[in-house]
Amino acid sequence: MEKNEIYNGLINIVKSEYVKMDEPLKNHLYTQLGGKADYLVMPTTFEEVQKVVRFTNRAGIKHTLLGNGSNLIIKDGGIRGVVMNLKYLNDISSEGETVVAQSGARIIDVSRHALNESLSGLEFACGIPGTVGGALYMNAGAYGGEIKDVLDYAYVVDKHGELVKRNAKELGFDYRTSNIPENGDIVVEATFDLTPAKYEDVKATVDDLTYRRESKQPLEYPSCGSVFKRPPGHFAGKLIQDSKLQGTNIGGAEVSTKHAGFIVNKDNATTADYIAVIEHVQKTVKKNFGVDLEREVRVIGEDK
Repeated sequence: MEKNEIYNGLINIVKSEYVKMDEPLKNHLYTQLGGKADYLVMPTTFEEVQKVVRFTNRAGIKHTLLGNGSNLIIKDGGIRGVVMNLKYLNDISSEGETVVAQSGARIIDVSRHALNESLSGLEFACGIPGTVGGALYMNAGAYGGEIKDVLDYAYVVDKHGELVKRNAKELGFDYRTSNIPENGDIVVEATFDLTPAKYEDVKATVDDLTYRRESKQPLEYPSCGSVFKRPPGHFAGKLIQDSKLQGTNIGGAEVSTKHAGFIVNKDNATTADYIAVIEHVQKTVKKNFGVDLEREVRVIGEDK
């Protein structure tokens, strides 16, 4: 199928202002890293997501889901095929002890909504910069809480373009993982089951976690958050710090001097810079302590 045919097929599904060709993905990502997408599509309804999936299936084109990229690195060569960004699916509502959020909403905003409704359970998410969809994708967590602790069920568009309800147990949650990617599901909405609490108590917890995050994390620069999973019996940040790697830089990417577990985009870094720093950290920690650091952040896309 020719490039213009694909474009015309997409604008028959989604309004033309929400379809872009050869779009630099770094303009849409928290990390400000990444090459171009052949096609970037931003659906505004569940039905549009379904139709895009069915269209790419019929056309034999790969489709890739993109949140805000707060835990994702896209290589400098970009992504072939169709990239879907669900940032316009961002409604948040509540009824009783339940909060319902569409996948493009920021999980921080869902946490704030829960606070305003005097509901407890999502305080841990008050500093996680990702979207709801991304939070489910990787079972996001912080400060002892995880998505699996509060999710009741989700609606997903499956690989055939069908809208399907999946309860939390069906999503195979584990430490920073789920079965969402292997099933080819696209989360479009999540329902959280929370607990009524005093507003003042929820706010005190949120304020405490926010202070702890802002005082320790390098929020003044773009980053993909905590780069490595916690190795058994160790803390990744401590191993990196003890390896005297803080301040190490390649190109515009640097191991944060504020928090050793973060690599920041300090000066117009390329993805190649970022990956080179990650690999240098892994090799150095392995040499010094015999510990393999496993990436928590995902890397996708093509080399330049």
